[in-house]
Amino acid sequence: MAGSDDLLTPEEIEALMSAARGQAAPRPAAPTPPAASRPAAAPTAGNPEQILQEAESHLAAAMAPNLGGRKPLPAELGAPAPYTFGDLLDTPAEPGPRHPLSALEDVELDLRIELGRTELLIEEVLQLREGTVVPLDKLAGDPVDIFVNGRLIARGEVLVLNDNFCVRIGEILAPER
Repeated sequence: MAGSDDLLTPEEIEALMSAARGQAAPRPAAPTPPAASRPAAAPTAGNPEQILQEAESHLAAAMAPNLGGRKPLPAELGAPAPYTFGDLLDTPAEPGPRHPLSALEDVELDLRIELGRTELLIEEVLQLREGTVVPLDKLAGDPVDIFVNGRLIARGEVLVLNDNFCVRIGEILAPER
């Protein structure tokens, strides 16, 4: 890299560093490139901070030449500006597309009616036969529980209609959170 048109040689960097420290610059060991190929303003004296900043800018330009001379943005992109985030609390939510309730008509749900419950030992379950009466924890006439997908949603009463059991909904329960 030394001797390239855009780069400082190690000797030139050392001379700049020595000048910044207030020391005499050592003589370069190799011949320096012609003035036309060296960076434009290589200072030899002045403020050390300024000298370091200029050296850093020359080094940055040499390492990334595409960053040194930025091309202007195309006009269709507009001028660059920082993005500002809006306040999320004050912004009303934009409603998405509304679907009618009929969109859910084909969804299958598991509906269960629970007459009552009981606990049995394994021994008692093994003794079950046709005609065995299993007592439940609810009395005749008590409301039955109606579950949808395992969630209690309503209570009702058991009816017999045309020799079929039916359940009349008596109470819709508030959803549990």
